[in-house]
Amino acid sequence: MTSIRVSHLRKSFGKVLAVDDLSFEVPSGTVTAFLGPNGAGKTTTLRMLLGLVTPTAGEATIAGVPYRDLDRPLERVGAVLEATAFHPGLTAFTHLEAVRVAAGLGGARVGQVLQQVDLESAAHRRVGGFSLGMRQRLALATALLGEPEVLILDEPANGLDPLGMRWLRGFLRAYALDGNTVLISTHVLAEVEQVADHVVIISDGRLRWSGSPAGGSSLEELYLEVAG
Repeated sequence: MTSIRVSHLRKSFGKVLAVDDLSFEVPSGTVTAFLGPNGAGKTTTLRMLLGLVTPTAGEATIAGVPYRDLDRPLERVGAVLEATAFHPGLTAFTHLEAVRVAAGLGGARVGQVLQQVDLESAAHRRVGGFSLGMRQRLALATALLGEPEVLILDEPANGLDPLGMRWLRGFLRAYALDGNTVLISTHVLAEVEQVADHVVIISDGRLRWSGSPAGGSSLEELYLEVAG
């Protein structure tokens, strides 16, 4: 079963072709690594998938429908595209509580997600004093508020120290083992190699490779071969 499907997706910004006839599928219950060099079109693709950018052509769907047509989307999809978009004067708890109330979610969720991302001790600290790694955890907590079936994460390991990266790896693996689906865009190949069930590699806005990592080659070798 496919949770995410990108079909003949194309996006132009004036004369710049950012995504060019891109098609791939993300199987349910997997961690899928979405890889490519800077400027490959990864973030633009994720933004089209989340309805933040309108495709020039083609379609991107989650559970068979565009994001904008999902019923109660925060309970279907959690996304992290930017880990710095927080009001610096709010505490982590206040930020999450505001999102929870706006989404009509249960009152217990804020405490639960703070525990999930190991931010309980920082719940009442102002976000302006957070490190980048702590902001990454808060962004993930925000994405988890609706208990979504799908997580879409853009560079979630940014700013994490080795312990934080180990924690993230274990969290994503456990999340997928519970039957959920994770699509993660990253440049940290050594980390994602330890958790990814499926890999999608693009370059110049086009698909270069899609499948399950297997055989004797490392993910880095595969990446350099098809995207270099």
